[in-house]
Amino acid sequence: MARPRSAGGGPHGPRGPYRRPAPSVGRTVRLGRPKPRLRLVGAALTIVMAVFVVRLLQVQAVDASAYASKAAVNRWVTHEVTADRGTITDRTGADLATTVDAFDVIADPYLFTRAQTKVADAPQQAAELLAPIVGGDATTIARQLATPGSRFQVLATRQSPQVWNQIKDLKAAFADKAATGEGANVLAGVFNEPHSRRVYPAGDLAAGVIGFVNSEGQGAGGLESMLDKQLSGTNGKIRYAQSNGREVPTAGGQDQPAVPGDDVQLTLDRDIQWAAQSAISAQVAASAADRGYVVVEDNRTGQVLAMADAPGYDPNDLAHADSAALGNAALQDAYEPGSVSKLMSMAAILDTGTATPTTRVTVPGTLPRADRIFHDDVDHGTWHLTLNGVLAKSSNIGTILASQQLGATQAQANRVLYSYLKKFGIGEPSGIGFPGETPGILAKPQDWNASQQYTIPFGQGLSLNALQATSVYATIADGGVRVEPSLIRGITGPDGRFTPADPPKRTRVVSAATARTLSQMLESVVGSEQGTGMNARIDGYRVAGKTGTANRVDPKTGRYKGYTSSFMGFAPADDPRVTVSCVIQNPTKGSYFGGDICGPVFKKVMEFALKSLDVPPTGKPAPHLPITFDPSAPASPAGAKGQ
Repeated sequence: MARPRSAGGGPHGPRGPYRRPAPSVGRTVRLGRPKPRLRLVGAALTIVMAVFVVRLLQVQAVDASAYASKAAVNRWVTHEVTADRGTITDRTGADLATTVDAFDVIADPYLFTRAQTKVADAPQQAAELLAPIVGGDATTIARQLATPGSRFQVLATRQSPQVWNQIKDLKAAFADKAATGEGANVLAGVFNEPHSRRVYPAGDLAAGVIGFVNSEGQGAGGLESMLDKQLSGTNGKIRYAQSNGREVPTAGGQDQPAVPGDDVQLTLDRDIQWAAQSAISAQVAASAADRGYVVVEDNRTGQVLAMADAPGYDPNDLAHADSAALGNAALQDAYEPGSVSKLMSMAAILDTGTATPTTRVTVPGTLPRADRIFHDDVDHGTWHLTLNGVLAKSSNIGTILASQQLGATQAQANRVLYSYLKKFGIGEPSGIGFPGETPGILAKPQDWNASQQYTIPFGQGLSLNALQATSVYATIADGGVRVEPSLIRGITGPDGRFTPADPPKRTRVVSAATARTLSQMLESVVGSEQGTGMNARIDGYRVAGKTGTANRVDPKTGRYKGYTSSFMGFAPADDPRVTVSCVIQNPTKGSYFGGDICGPVFKKVMEFALKSLDVPPTGKPAPHLPITFDPSAPASPAGAKGQ
């Protein structure tokens, strides 16, 4: 069915096709202009870009260093790498002081602030975790971690690798939680600083010689102090990137390797040192003495094989050490030697041709000189002794009378004796260079007072240290040549090359003939039934030695109180190899005579040393020099001179 057409007929309406209405008369229509709008948008974009450019210039150029520093706070970490301290060994290479790995636990308080951790109590949380591990106090550690403005705090020093491994595991666990949003990493600011810890495997053995290091790892006593520069080496540095408390392995880093210190080999023999230390410690305890020391020297080389003090200390445990025992008494104590010093007087008398071992010396029971009356250790009537007998019986009076013959006047005799004392090294450092060593006291002869000119010949009125006294006997043992003592055998550098110590200085003190005669006279002290050193006899060996018992100056009061007891000698007397000295200060229990308490110590140490060094027994019989003379027999000129 067809649709009806609309009214008007056709598709264009009743009035024909559609036309747009004509515009009103007088109105003009124009299209929009885009250029102003584009200019406006361009200007806005230009301003925005300018702001970005200015800011970029500020960040990249003007404030670049400041922003880099801020970035480095969390990114780059620099540690100093402590050089391994050199090892100290005995002459056989046995360790006496060595270094093991350790760590200082450090922290950066900035990384514990609220701005960095997003936690208000990060220092307290970290302290509670760290304190049980490092053995510290949680309150103190928390205070360190919260220190305003600080960038570095040491929480614990010299910690073992095991301790740091515990902390490292905790750091990793907290970092993982922080990465997953389960909590804050309150340990991100804890780091380790590679360090080292000094240990002394033999404990108190030779502690007086080796010394110790302080809390900073620096030598503070003994050879540790004396050789600190060589032992310390040169520290290095390591710099690496870290994020969230962990090292970034792909970020690279910078390493400056540390150069380890030199290894030092001593002349000490660990076994002989042990024997010396055991013997002197036991006798000091038995005598209830203040202290004692033993020195063992190879008289051929001057090398010190042992130097033992009692009481001693353990450098591994300085917190419980007696401060009075921290030094080396054998080198640092100046004492009046007493009768062991008579050897030097006898050396002067023999070397100048003043007398011979058989020269007669008539010794009265007392001897008035200057402002006092002199006695011997035992009361006696008139003794008729040879010069050898004066030494064997250790007569003070006989030594005074014989020493007076060194010059036409007492002043001349004093000058001659002084010259020999100086040649033996009295009043001068031993040459070892040990820190705190005393050179002793020896006044010039013109300064000797009325008493000193008579007491110095028998060992009072001058002072020395135990090594100096040992060196006197080693000089006679070595044929009259003083070999400067030494403690260092050689040094091994980081390159592994061993450099031996310089040869010791040698000085002729007395002639070989004088030294040989003195050695025979010293044998009378030990071998004769009238000698004072019978307790030092050793089966199979000829022993030359001398006892000493001197009045002691109390270091606290400066007055004479108690005694210094000693025995010194060498063996085998016919071919000397080892010199041993024993000194005990202020024995208060039992005998105080040097022959009684130091003679046995000398014997124990000397026997051990001879066996350790494989020194064969003596093959020649000992000479028998006369001790006394018959006053009714005619006197020789030398005998008359000594009377």
